[in-house]
Amino acid sequence: METATRICVGQFVGSHGVRGRVKVKSYTAVPESLFAYGQLTDESGARAFALTMTGMGKDHFLAELQGVRDRDAADALKGTRLFINRDQLPATDDEDEFYHADLIGLVATTADGEPFGEIKAIYDFGGGDMLEIAHAASGKAVTIPFTRAAVPVVDVKAGIVTVEPPAGLFEKVKPTPEELAEMEGGPAADEAVASEEDAPEAAEVEGDEGAGA
Repeated sequence: METATRICVGQFVGSHGVRGRVKVKSYTAVPESLFAYGQLTDESGARAFALTMTGMGKDHFLAELQGVRDRDAADALKGTRLFINRDQLPATDDEDEFYHADLIGLVATTADGEPFGEIKAIYDFGGGDMLEIAHAASGKAVTIPFTRAAVPVVDVKAGIVTVEPPAGLFEKVKPTPEELAEMEGGPAADEAVASEEDAPEAAEVEGDEGAGA
C-alpha cells in the first residue's frame, strides 16, 4: 500500500487516565468523521487501529483503542499519524473544491504553457488557502493564493494547474535600516551609517527650535 494513495486524517497526541484511553486529534473537515472510516492505519500501513470515541477534550477527542489497556501502551502511540485510503473520501460537492492531497504534487504552468513549478504544500493562515510551489526556475519556495484569479485552471486528472502569479511575487523586499546596518561593507552599509549619523543632527535642530519658541 503506497503512502501516496492514502490520506492522513488524524494523530495520536497522548494518553488519558490509566486504562489505556488515548487522545487523538482529527484533521478532517468534520472532526467527528475520523471515527466514521472504520479501521485506520499508521503511515507504513502495517498497523491498524479501531477507535471508539469516549469523550472530547479542548482540541482533541478521547478514545478507546482495541488492544491498548494501560497508560504505557497509550503513551507509546503518541505522535503516530493515522491514515485512510484515498478512495474512502467522499466526492466533493463543488467543482471548485479539491482535497489538499489531490493538489500536492500537481505541476504548475503559466497561461503560456511555461513550466512554473510543483505544488508542495497548502496552508491557511486565516486569509484563505495558499499554495506553496517549488519554483522551477529559481528552485525557491513561493506562495500564491488559491483563488480563481491566481489559479484559473485545476485539472487533477491531467496533473496540472495553470497559475497567474501575482504582480511583484519575485520582487525583493527592501531591507530595513537596521538590517542594512548589520551588513558589512558595500553601499548598503554606507547608507545605513549615513542615516544613523543624520538622526542626532535632526534632533538637535528640533530642540533648538523648540527652545526658541
